[in-house]
Amino acid sequence: MTAPKKEISETYLKSLARGYTEQCVRVLGGYANGDGVEPDIQLRSIGMLLDRGWGRPSQPHDAKVEGDINITIRNILEGKK
Repeated sequence: MTAPKKEISETYLKSLARGYTEQCVRVLGGYANGDGVEPDIQLRSIGMLLDRGWGRPSQPHDAKVEGDINITIRNILEGKK
């Protein structure tokens, strides 16, 4: 018999993941600067580092919409089934 799964809150999970930030950035930096690393992996690593360090450039949105726009907002609560 297996033990019941423990509920992990989203906040706790984010906190755990953020604890690896420095290590992950160092790994990306290693790929970006690494000798013998495939060029596509280097470019993706460089892009990820720049996006996180400087933010992604804003993209203009130029859309013309006729008629009504309907927006549905759903609120999902922890523990609610």
